[in-house]
Amino acid sequence: MLLPDWAVLNAAIDWLGHGLWNLAWWQIILYTLATTHITIAAVTIFLHRAQAHRALDLHAIPSHFFRFWLWIGTGMVTKEWVAIHRKHHAKCETVDDPHSPQTRGLDTVMWRGAELYRAESKNLETMKKFGHGTPDDWMERNVYTRYGWQGVGLMLILNLALFGALGAAVWAVQMLWIPFWAAGVVNGVGHYWGYRNFEAQDASTNLSPWGIIIGGEELHNNHHTYPTSAKFSVKPYEFDIGWVYITMMKKIGWATVKKVPPKLQLGDVKPVADEKTLEALIANRYEVMAGYARGVRQACKDEIAALKARNADASVLQAAKRWLHRDAEKVPAIALPQLAQARAAHPALDKMVTMREELRQLWLNTSQSREQLTADLQAWCRRAEESGIAALREFSLRLRAAQA
Repeated sequence: MLLPDWAVLNAAIDWLGHGLWNLAWWQIILYTLATTHITIAAVTIFLHRAQAHRALDLHAIPSHFFRFWLWIGTGMVTKEWVAIHRKHHAKCETVDDPHSPQTRGLDTVMWRGAELYRAESKNLETMKKFGHGTPDDWMERNVYTRYGWQGVGLMLILNLALFGALGAAVWAVQMLWIPFWAAGVVNGVGHYWGYRNFEAQDASTNLSPWGIIIGGEELHNNHHTYPTSAKFSVKPYEFDIGWVYITMMKKIGWATVKKVPPKLQLGDVKPVADEKTLEALIANRYEVMAGYARGVRQACKDEIAALKARNADASVLQAAKRWLHRDAEKVPAIALPQLAQARAAHPALDKMVTMREELRQLWLNTSQSREQLTADLQAWCRRAEESGIAALREFSLRLRAAQA
């Protein structure tokens, strides 16, 4: 029996207004947040940590699920994403970096990050050089790569069926989620603003100590320091939700972790630094230099307090303090005069800055033999402990306790 025209019309209007699920507005918001979070998890766990950096291996079940979800949730091709990201690390902050705010400007990367991605995905040399080792099975060749836009089209149809006309808005949010948070915020702001645990060679920063909204990608400086680590959090107060998911999958046999951030091991203080001490220093250089930076900051804080106690001008040192523990090439030209003035006025801080660079040369100088580098490290420790600067002496003793 055919329905009267008015009944069909009423049914169509009801579907447009409520969809098949007929959810309340807050339930639709929860659905949208849940689906976009799954997309974030797929990007950070599958594309980023597993595929681009080989930090972990995934079982076929989560691997195939993530590939399907990324097809319908983003339309991104695994090989393209991986190749572009690997090139970003290889050419970071140079003109060849596909999306560096240091060379292209923050506004460009923040708001046109997806365009930069699409443009680089057409670079055949990038795909050939950096896209190796990604999935190349029948589904990848004949579905995910060949019919990229049909995947996101399927998601649109699904949302319209479930939520009616409002499904189009849900779909729009889902499509904009990765271009904004990953291509824009992480690739843009994550190389422009935030805090740094480590003096990585690029401008990467941690956006927040709690990596939840972007799946742990907020800890971008940590990642650029240890790119092959499956875990992005390194400090006790930092949280990486992507690592939580990896740990859960590991427990049921769905993930095999290959690498996590190294941790400096300390033992008894040796009479003199030896080759094992040198090995430990080089292997844990980022953590070691982060500890040195803490000592510089504390010494600077003490100097400022002493200046204020005798009502002396501390403005120059306050302006220069953020650069005292940075690599020389990372200090902007505008800050160099203040830094030089502060170092000239505070010999102890100047000594710490000078010895920091000498220590850094132990792993930058590749022309020296192992024996010569060990002798240089021993001489460095001796100068540090005889400097009369407590922070240097304490650091040297801790360094002599380092174990490979």
